[in-house]
Amino acid sequence: MRLPIRRFAAPSSRAVPAPLLAALLYAAALIGANPAAAQSLTPDQRGELEALRAGEMRKLVVHPEPVPVPGDPVFDRDGGEHSLSESDGKIRVVNFWATWCAPCREEFPALDALEKTRGGPDFQVIPIATGRNDPAAIDRFNREVGITALADGYLDPKSKLARGMDVMGLPVTLILNREGGEIARLMGGADWSGADAKVIFDYLAALPG
Repeated sequence: MRLPIRRFAAPSSRAVPAPLLAALLYAAALIGANPAAAQSLTPDQRGELEALRAGEMRKLVVHPEPVPVPGDPVFDRDGGEHSLSESDGKIRVVNFWATWCAPCREEFPALDALEKTRGGPDFQVIPIATGRNDPAAIDRFNREVGITALADGYLDPKSKLARGMDVMGLPVTLILNREGGEIARLMGGADWSGADAKVIFDYLAALPG
């Protein structure tokens, strides 16, 4: 039996809070990851990037080494397969979400605005609806929150990629470098089109390719 993706919530007052538990488990997964698949930030670059975190971006966790992305496919609306592990040289912001996720509803307009302002040959926002998300429900979600740039997105219907990337709650947003390695992760919602996020992406865009 496969466990479904759940929202961040602690099962009881005595339990470890779910966001903290997710962060601890993910940190443990990083220890065994093979970073060879992607170029690392130098120690100075990592320190500079961490120093730029402010406001809601303080929740952004910058990894010691890039984490290789699994090759599990995601699907477009026509059933075509796509893989995050196939880098195209862009900085990519990958957001795992679902139509039933209330924080996703609050966050999604900012991601849509980010794609409108920065999307292009060098940058892309990739939304992945994970779990059971009926296409009609996705369309209704997009209409209700005013989504246009990210209206298509990808599907992870069995949450296989989400599990492979240790996504333990929704929403979760990953930043992939130009070589396709995960260099940072933020658990929970954030204003991705705000000034604090702009500083982060300006810095990454200026790094040598």
